[in-house]
Amino acid sequence: MSARPSSPNKRIERPPSGQHKTAGPYSPVLTVSAGTLVAISGQGPIDEDGRVVGDTIEDQARLTLANCLRQLNAAGAGFEDVFKVTVYLKDMADWERFNAVYRECFREPFPARTAIQAVLWGGILVEIEMLAAPPERRDDA
Repeated sequence: MSARPSSPNKRIERPPSGQHKTAGPYSPVLTVSAGTLVAISGQGPIDEDGRVVGDTIEDQARLTLANCLRQLNAAGAGFEDVFKVTVYLKDMADWERFNAVYRECFREPFPARTAIQAVLWGGILVEIEMLAAPPERRDDA
């Protein structure tokens, strides 16, 4: 899973004066030109048999992002089309380790992002939901 070049559908806006330096790979303000929007529900580190896989945040983040990419691809989108990500972490102490994996998938302009510490079920350390704006596709093509 390596990051592809960013979609031409999104661009970083100049942050407002007084904007703090970002604490990770995300854009504080992003403009999206979209004819189609794709929303994927929260994905976790769950295999096709419904089992939670991975004991570390890195392993779980990789599988969770792979599951996100599978959902995006089903709708004709990829990571390069994502403009908003919400990350739910069981423990915010995993933030930097999660970001190291996240950077493997995304390039600038990074999606706008929110990260929340949350109670997650069944040994899950991370859950991710995304919004994407892929280039319009023609169903008759």
